[in-house]
Amino acid sequence: MFSLVRSRARATAFALAAVSVLALGSTAATGATAAAAPAAPGPGPALKKQGPTSVAYVEVNSNSMLNVGKYTLANGGGNAFDVAVIFAANINYDTSKKSAYLYFNENVQRVLDNAVTQIRPLQQKGIKVVLSVLGNHQGAGFANFPSRSAASAFAKQLSDAVTKYGLDGIDFDDEYAEYGKNGTGQPNASSFVHLVSALRGALPGKIISLYNIGPAASRLSYGGVDVTSKFDYAWNPYYGTWQVPAIALPKSKLSPAAVEIGGTPQSTVASLARRTVSQGYGVYLTYNLDGSDRSADVSAFTKELYGSAAVYKP
Repeated sequence: MFSLVRSRARATAFALAAVSVLALGSTAATGATAAAAPAAPGPGPALKKQGPTSVAYVEVNSNSMLNVGKYTLANGGGNAFDVAVIFAANINYDTSKKSAYLYFNENVQRVLDNAVTQIRPLQQKGIKVVLSVLGNHQGAGFANFPSRSAASAFAKQLSDAVTKYGLDGIDFDDEYAEYGKNGTGQPNASSFVHLVSALRGALPGKIISLYNIGPAASRLSYGGVDVTSKFDYAWNPYYGTWQVPAIALPKSKLSPAAVEIGGTPQSTVASLARRTVSQGYGVYLTYNLDGSDRSADVSAFTKELYGSAAVYKP
């Protein structure tokens, strides 16, 4: 029996206040004339990666986003990871204005400011880059906006960040908000519905994902509006476990498996990957990819998901 690991062991994050296929086109060699000796056969067409979408959260307080792009499938099928998540921006609270605002600590800001070298190389490989947003112990959360206009204002900050930095979407993680602190309200039924609706309207075609935890995750319907279908993905927040997110999305958009790279035993990583495939789920979530050679840990799931080991190229 493996232990339940609560979403993150990430004291650093709050201490700072905070699928694509890689085209490998090739051309078969041909002889110059009919009389010439037969040319050696070329490598053949590139393999196309087939299987669940693999997601990697990266703690940018201590690790580089570029680590996500260092893993490819040994069989030539492309990237080991399909989505890279910048962990994490914050939802903060301005006590003078009594409003929430989007905050980047110095490490997140550094990644965003250096998008050309930290984000574009991943996107050029076909990896989507998403910004995760997390509570920050100030009372502001996704579930306690006092009005539709307040929720829409924060959604605009999120969409502006996606546009400004050329990101592929937003991930919601409703932890550490400490609802009620600084005179803020408790979670209400309408807040997250207004927020997600406004964000989806501003970001058609972009990723919106849900780290399935906290008050927001259980408040997806209000006033006849259900925002479930506005999410691209939802995943289990407990590493080393299997838990189907309680959200009415198709299996292709859900990750019941969640693992911490280097923290979850490789046997469990492999077992959860096999279960993902056998039960027909379409997403596999990993957390805490660092700068070490983790090819053994990554291979533990890529062998099961894609039928290939992973190769690390620093």
